[in-house]
Amino acid sequence: MNFYRPKNFIEMIKIRMLYRSAFPKEERKPFSMILKMQKAGKTDLWYFTENGRFLGFAATINSPDKVLIDYFTVNEGCRGQGNGTRMLKALIAHYSPKGVFLEIEIPYESSANYAERVRRKAFYLRAGLTEIGTRVELFGVDMELLGVGVSMTYDEYKSFYLDNYSRFAYDNIKPPKGE
Repeated sequence: MNFYRPKNFIEMIKIRMLYRSAFPKEERKPFSMILKMQKAGKTDLWYFTENGRFLGFAATINSPDKVLIDYFTVNEGCRGQGNGTRMLKALIAHYSPKGVFLEIEIPYESSANYAERVRRKAFYLRAGLTEIGTRVELFGVDMELLGVGVSMTYDEYKSFYLDNYSRFAYDNIKPPKGE
């Protein structure tokens, strides 16, 4: 398996198509914003491949000592084969010794997609991430942080967004509502 920054228009189109199909509209930033952040050096966009086959992509938001995996997905035909775990472990190794973290929806039993949330969390834990112990409400959604080599308080999390993303995102981070 290899991963690299997209090299051409076709690879960018594949990423954009997967981005649109894998993430609900309300969870997607404008793709142009991701590209603008990449151009400014705040975001890395990664294209994963194996034997010429597009496996998936990741988008990160970077600070000097921490990396947020902002988007991570495996191409539909490549799921259930261990590719996601290998991709995630390669990404974490690439950013070592920085701390790497991500946000997932808290698996409240009352959630309409409870089983999906539980599966997602179990995947990340099996891949080596651990619970950081910080929970937030991000744009109205209760999230918990998982990571490797990183600890982060609520205030540090807010500062990460302010310093590395935008004031708008920072202003939309609150303590979690709970079930």
